[in-house]
Amino acid sequence: MGDTVGMVIKNTGSWYTVLTDGGSTVDCKIKGNFRLKGIRSTNPVAVGDRVEIIRNQEGTAFITSICDRKNYIIRKSSNLSKQSHIIAANVDQAFLIVTVDYPQTSTTFIDRFLASAEAYNVPVTIIFNKVDLFKGDEERYLDMMVNLYETVGYTCLKVSAETEEGLQQLLPLLEGKITLFSGNSGVGKSTLLNKIVPGAELRTAEISDAHNTGMHTTTFSEMLSLGDGGWVIDTPGIKGFGTFNMEPEEICGYFKEIFRFSKDCRFSNCTHTHEPGCAVRQAVEDHYIAESRYASYLSMLDDKEEGKYRAAY
Repeated sequence: MGDTVGMVIKNTGSWYTVLTDGGSTVDCKIKGNFRLKGIRSTNPVAVGDRVEIIRNQEGTAFITSICDRKNYIIRKSSNLSKQSHIIAANVDQAFLIVTVDYPQTSTTFIDRFLASAEAYNVPVTIIFNKVDLFKGDEERYLDMMVNLYETVGYTCLKVSAETEEGLQQLLPLLEGKITLFSGNSGVGKSTLLNKIVPGAELRTAEISDAHNTGMHTTTFSEMLSLGDGGWVIDTPGIKGFGTFNMEPEEICGYFKEIFRFSKDCRFSNCTHTHEPGCAVRQAVEDHYIAESRYASYLSMLDDKEEGKYRAAY
């Protein structure tokens, strides 16, 4: 039986590598009709999925079904607005790798990622990388960002993949867990993973100087074994994060501090945009909620208004 059930550890777009419970790795394709079962996604099977497989005489194998997912991280597929892209499934936590410069990660991107992770019950730790590069104003901005997200309730770590500063704090958090590593291109994710994962040897790229943006080096998602039962999932760098399948009234619940204040609004269906007696807008004015977080919340509401990211059908 151990050979017919396993975990997807790599997805190249056309093939899926499955690590069976029996310990062997099998390259699989998807049974043709599998895509049609109401899954409007560019990738019906994701890295981290537990699947059932059947092998045939020719030595090839097919994935026949997906076991129920504990959770997953999903974003709007960048080119097909009605489709989603499942980044990974069945994760214990996510590490969001961000940089305050070279390139700068926008607070909107961070907040959208955090809100999506909240929606699917995935705890996030924010890893501020490249701290060896920052001085003066950049360093102050970094500390301000760390302070902002720690106040909201997220664990933040300052590291340098290059000099290995801070890596010792990070390693114990990975033990025995499945951790998704995500972030914009160019934030040093591959460099970090090369330092953490024995023998990973992931390709890294120089930042493109012309635009100070990252070059995509990872083209598919892959699980890398930490050797202690823990796994990290390396994902391609993502430029934007379109949220998917969220109702406007749910969005507030995915911003921890906005949700806390929303309980004191005069109206129970307050959208926190214009209503009288809104405790959230008051908290923004009183600096209990950061303006950048409130702006991210409004931008996600706007997605809904414009029908930019319509629900799948």
